[in-house]
Amino acid sequence: MPEPYRSTPVFDQDTIPSGLRGNHRTKAGVWGVIRVLEGALRLTYVEPRSEIVLEPSVVGVVKPEQEHFVTPLGSVRMQVDFYNEPPHG
Repeated sequence: MPEPYRSTPVFDQDTIPSGLRGNHRTKAGVWGVIRVLEGALRLTYVEPRSEIVLEPSVVGVVKPEQEHFVTPLGSVRMQVDFYNEPPHG
């Protein structure tokens, strides 16, 4: 797996930025990998509409320019890694 070029701080259910909770997308050529360290988080892809529940054993991959948002499911700790090539794994 390639190394991320940037990672967010670790957020919890109270500190997840509003920008991540609302519809947003990654930039062209940027993949995001959402990792849950504790708890659970719902990742919603906007088009086509689908949802996945992320937990420590399940990561969420966001393709370049893919519109999405996250919703904490109770107490959670999460982080996003950004890659300029497709992450494998």
